[in-house]
Amino acid sequence: MYAVIETGGKQYRVEEGTRLKVEKLDVPEGGKVVFDRVLLLSEGGKVLAGDQLTEARVEATVLGHGKGKKIIVFKYKPKKGYRRKKGHRQLFTEVRIDKILLGKASSRRTGRKEPPAEGVAEAART
Repeated sequence: MYAVIETGGKQYRVEEGTRLKVEKLDVPEGGKVVFDRVLLLSEGGKVLAGDQLTEARVEATVLGHGKGKKIIVFKYKPKKGYRRKKGHRQLFTEVRIDKILLGKASSRRTGRKEPPAEGVAEAART
């Protein structure tokens, strides 16, 4: 089973156990993160997308934070003496995908909602 998720303006194809580097997330190391923006899900040759994935989510564990490789940005205009050199290191968060969950598929298939508990219904009447 694999899924395509979106985070940080980028899309990633993930499977359970996949380790990937995403844009920096404000989650401590060892913490859990849930990606609820699932664009596509493939399970046993069956592909789900769009409205079928309203409750789908991907759970992951944060392994660490860091900085990427340095990228040099160099601007230059010939014969003018204009040169600008700048470096950039993008911050990232490394995560490990733990679970790919489809959501409450059983209640969605039957179309039935569970009746509220008796205590909740009595409290609502009073």
